[in-house]
Amino acid sequence: MTSFAPSSGVTTADVTYNAKAGAWPHINKIAYEGEKSRDPLAFKHYNASEVVHGKTMAEWTRFSVCYWHTFRGVGADPFGGASITRPWDDLTASVENAKRRIDVAFEFFVKLGVAYYTFHDVDVSPEGKDLAESNAIFDEISDYLLVKQKETGVKLLWGTSNLFSSTRFMNGGATNPNAHSFAFAAAKVKKCMEITHKLGGVNYVFWGGREGYQTILNTDVKRELDHMAAFFKMAIEHKKNIGAGFQFLIEPKPREPTKHQYDYDAQTTMGFLQNYGLQNDFKLNIEPNHTTLAGHDYEHDMWVASQYGFLGSVDSNTGDPLVGWDTDQFPMDVKKATLTMLILLRQGGLDPGGLNFDCKVRRESTNLDDMFIAHIGAMDTFARGLKAAAAIIADKVMDGMVAERYSTFDSGIGAKVEEGKSSFAELEEFALKSGEPEKKSGQQELYEMTLNYYC
Repeated sequence: MTSFAPSSGVTTADVTYNAKAGAWPHINKIAYEGEKSRDPLAFKHYNASEVVHGKTMAEWTRFSVCYWHTFRGVGADPFGGASITRPWDDLTASVENAKRRIDVAFEFFVKLGVAYYTFHDVDVSPEGKDLAESNAIFDEISDYLLVKQKETGVKLLWGTSNLFSSTRFMNGGATNPNAHSFAFAAAKVKKCMEITHKLGGVNYVFWGGREGYQTILNTDVKRELDHMAAFFKMAIEHKKNIGAGFQFLIEPKPREPTKHQYDYDAQTTMGFLQNYGLQNDFKLNIEPNHTTLAGHDYEHDMWVASQYGFLGSVDSNTGDPLVGWDTDQFPMDVKKATLTMLILLRQGGLDPGGLNFDCKVRRESTNLDDMFIAHIGAMDTFARGLKAAAAIIADKVMDGMVAERYSTFDSGIGAKVEEGKSSFAELEEFALKSGEPEKKSGQQELYEMTLNYYC
């Protein structure tokens, strides 16, 4: 969810941004030009108003731009500092600079044609000398964000609090062994929830980047998990106190920056929620790059979460399988986008969640227009995936193949198993009477070939 890197050594920069002209005076609102277009600054497949499977593309996708990578990212990676400079950013922690970023961000949202954005508290609002001053600055910044939202119609998909970058949280936020740090984390979340509510945010995310451990030797795992559950229960109480209606989301990740993160993957997180009686108040924000870091296929956590009613939103990115960290790349694989949209269509959509581009342009992609090109390419990819997924559902070929594979559970002894009306004794009697089961091919290659037909 965030970048990490050695310091660049650069603390200030000259501002060459002309507020009147805007950051991209040569770009108007990105238009849909159709499949034959070769303009990198035009949509070839994403047509927001086009109806697919009963809803418009915009309604199915609910695209969102993340603030941290898009407007705070500098191209850093674990081996090098900043490679990207932006003409509007003087790199200071001033309120003036923060507001200038916001102006540019909303110019970008409007020209790209997205309806939503997301942020961490410190992405949009610089910290002051203490918590009280930080809260006051956040109030001022959120007033400005609200003005820009009203001017443009762009909405907040979700807010979250950064409980991982500051050294006060180096041992965690909700799982910190120091009660003072735990309290500070609670205070930050309390304020960010209030600001998210003020801005009309429809979700609130918890990402536990440091909610885990580096070594079991200095860790009381059970106690930390109990503390995390208590933290979430206090968040539920505060949500009620402020009258907020947003959906709580937890974003799983197996590791990085900790060696082991408690919300390792979708199934682990669902188990945690069930164990502590939190399952009715939280859903999951799945980031596929995290899913692959956990050793699963790209679509695995989305599929599992959806099957059990826990898929609330998606941080739509991908990772490089040859690189060992969370690379947060823009998704350009149509087949993976098809599987994603197939999950979304089958569950009826993501509302109030969305497809949030938790992505950053590559360290080497230093042109301003690269920010647009990356998002356009990803939005087109999901548009193609949406059409392919709709065709798969309409044709019913793959659904029929899967149904046939499990057809022995539709009647007879199989139906009794699913209804909970059989027993080991009855199944033994059936096996003795019926003899050796018929060997049936799983036909994986046929399924893969069939999927290729649509993609």
